[in-house]
Amino acid sequence: MTGTPPPQAQTPPFAAIVLAGGQSRRMGGGDKALLDLGGRPMVAHVIDRLGVVPTAISANGDPDRFAAFGLPVLPDPIPGWLGPLAGVLAGMGWAAVQGIPRIVTAAADTPFFPRDLAARLAAADAPVAMAVHDGDDHPAFAAWDVSLHDTLRQSLADGDRRVRAVMERLGVARIAFAGRDPFFNVNTPEDLALVRRRLATGDAWT
Repeated sequence: MTGTPPPQAQTPPFAAIVLAGGQSRRMGGGDKALLDLGGRPMVAHVIDRLGVVPTAISANGDPDRFAAFGLPVLPDPIPGWLGPLAGVLAGMGWAAVQGIPRIVTAAADTPFFPRDLAARLAAADAPVAMAVHDGDDHPAFAAWDVSLHDTLRQSLADGDRRVRAVMERLGVARIAFAGRDPFFNVNTPEDLALVRRRLATGDAWT
């Protein structure tokens, strides 16, 4: 008598990529993602808000600095600090190996974005979906079909790093999010002081 074979693991419909590859010039260099915010690294807030399994971190340099999170760390597949599209490309390649058809990206320096962001973007019926708030585009917060990998790689090879322009060419849907400045990002020491103060006083984004 043979036993019942174990159930096959179901491929998740999408994965998440935290974009942490910026050079943080306005913060004086270093990793904004690892700055303390309420007793935790800022990127920990981002990972928690995404709430997606699997998740990977897009970052160059020594991956061991993110070891505490237990997540894959993906370097840019094309050298030269080509910006966030290189991180998207890295995420697509990683997801493709696992058979995952879609990725959702989020910036590591924006710790209070909506908790339903990943699910809403991933559900959009378009090759690319981008978050919008009060009419402003937020292209770091987007969903991408992994099948666009080769097209995106060619765009970068051709020197086109303009995120919104690439999105428009590929076919983008804009998904509106409400709330109080949900995509506020930390670019300067003053920004960091603001989010720390609002978190400490209970006046933070929800």
